[in-house]
Amino acid sequence: MAEVTFTLNGEKQSVDVEPDMPVLWVLRDVVGATGTKFSCGIGACGACSVLVDGAITRSCVLPAQSLAGADLTTIEGLSTDGSHPVQRAWLDLQVAQCGYCQPGQIITAVALLAATPKPTDEQIDAAFAAVLCRCGTYQRIRAAVHQAASEPA
Repeated sequence: MAEVTFTLNGEKQSVDVEPDMPVLWVLRDVVGATGTKFSCGIGACGACSVLVDGAITRSCVLPAQSLAGADLTTIEGLSTDGSHPVQRAWLDLQVAQCGYCQPGQIITAVALLAATPKPTDEQIDAAFAAVLCRCGTYQRIRAAVHQAASEPA
């Protein structure tokens, strides 16, 4: 076991976990932040996406020891009331169908807009190429990213 200290959604956290425990399980089972979802377990689908020091990261394959000193943002950290522009756009355009992969999609959109405030369709498609959605809401995802890009943060 090892103590790992990091910032989660603006608050300092210190956890005593196995160093190779995936961050996903640190979030869900140790800290109780269950918004980040488990799906493939190999970093391929994007459902478990979080921001680590502002970079999109697959939490199911990231070892806990990698969090030491990091700033981690999950879906819970965007806003407490759904007022983040990306969250509002997702609701306005009814992007979610089953909703399971939505936290990872929303985090992906937030990372994209932080790097590219006014993305083109091609840039959106590239950012979401490795984010799988069985419901196939990709057209609504693209529209929601454009809407969020046009709103003030």
